[in-house]
Amino acid sequence: MNNRRYFFRQNALGVASLALPTMLASEGHCAEAATNRQTHHAPTAKNVIFMCQIGAPSQVDLFDPKPVLNQRDGEALPQSYLDRVDFAQIKEAQPKLMGTPYKFERHGESGQWVSELMPHTAGIVDHISFVHTCQAEDPNHMFGELHMNTGWRRFGRPSLGSWVLYGLGSESKNLPGFMVLRSGMHPRSKGANYGAGFLPGTMQGTPIQSNGPAILNLASPAGFSRQSQLATVEAVNQLNRLRASDNPDPDIETRIANYELAFKMQASAPELLNLSSESQETLDLYGITDPNQPTYARNCLLARRLVERGVRFVQLFHGDWDHHTSIYQRLPNECRTTDQASAALVQDLHRQGLLEDTLVIWGGEFGRSSVAQKSMKPGEPVGRDHHVDSFTMWFAGGGVSPGKSIGETDEIGFDAVTDSWHIHDLHATMLHALGLDHKRLTYRHEGRDYRLTDVHGNVKTELFEA
Repeated sequence: MNNRRYFFRQNALGVASLALPTMLASEGHCAEAATNRQTHHAPTAKNVIFMCQIGAPSQVDLFDPKPVLNQRDGEALPQSYLDRVDFAQIKEAQPKLMGTPYKFERHGESGQWVSELMPHTAGIVDHISFVHTCQAEDPNHMFGELHMNTGWRRFGRPSLGSWVLYGLGSESKNLPGFMVLRSGMHPRSKGANYGAGFLPGTMQGTPIQSNGPAILNLASPAGFSRQSQLATVEAVNQLNRLRASDNPDPDIETRIANYELAFKMQASAPELLNLSSESQETLDLYGITDPNQPTYARNCLLARRLVERGVRFVQLFHGDWDHHTSIYQRLPNECRTTDQASAALVQDLHRQGLLEDTLVIWGGEFGRSSVAQKSMKPGEPVGRDHHVDSFTMWFAGGGVSPGKSIGETDEIGFDAVTDSWHIHDLHATMLHALGLDHKRLTYRHEGRDYRLTDVHGNVKTELFEA
């Protein structure tokens, strides 16, 4: 055994460092990868792209117009709200209501309301549906991110993409089944948002880096030819097969598949990241001026290319929407950065025939309040505090009935008037679209069965009903 370990250390070279757990699940050779599992019911989607907007976009400035809030701008928030709300940062005894300076108009045949800050999203309203009554629990960004992306407000649970990969596996033979793209500010709770938790490490997300090598440890050492790399992979895997014949172990099979996939990725990953095959029309659609520059727009195009290649779950993280101060100076900039590319992704998926099978989700970990937050610094413009009781997300493709506006908030945009969509409901509904029953997708850990939605969650079928 010691000699075998020495051989791995001395001869595997770059390939040994490519033993990324996520790659195992892509081929389904891990016992837990579950690529051979049947869905619990007929799916409406095969893949997911989740555009996670870190920091919490302001729904009352973007998607949920409130004329009464505008009329009451500057009035004190009623005591009935103050008695039960717990602001993240506002310390005033009686904060003031704050309307929006932005104009809203109805768009498309569906007549969806969208702010002037989102003209490109306004152009795709007949392809998407808004849910205005999403509800979170934790007003802290770090734990709010965890809740949205793992279903739990503390570290240690598997991420959304990991649960999907565990349940369905991946159709990609040359790429990991769960890929992560980041731009702007990264999540405050970092890799826990796409980690595997207590699921097998094969289920974690593989991030594409913004700086340096796009995928870590993928390049061969200098002077090491592809033929030499292949010979090393074959030699290592032959030793693994010999070991497996003496001691049948699923982990050894995954190790074999891992080396093979890593070798394939040395060719497939550069091809994925090379946008030279994309037309100028496509680059212009996304607003990409430099195809080699890592941006949110480039990541949106890469997301389409990933699902094209069979990747099961693609997650984009982008920030920062956390506008506690200077919201009317900073919010327009964030919209200019994201609006065109987000809309282009939906349009591009549609024209490529991929939208029908791809569930697209856009939203933050929570929303922003309809009251003004005064800055601690004299002269600094106001912003909006965190708001967990109602916020807006939008959905497209993957069986979603387009052009709908689901849920209604009160006249100042504070509380849900109709049925709330808790984060657990969102997760249950997403799994439902993929053909998975959130109550049956479980994993036994430390003597009990765990699931993404814990003991909560209801499937919101109105998202799919015409």
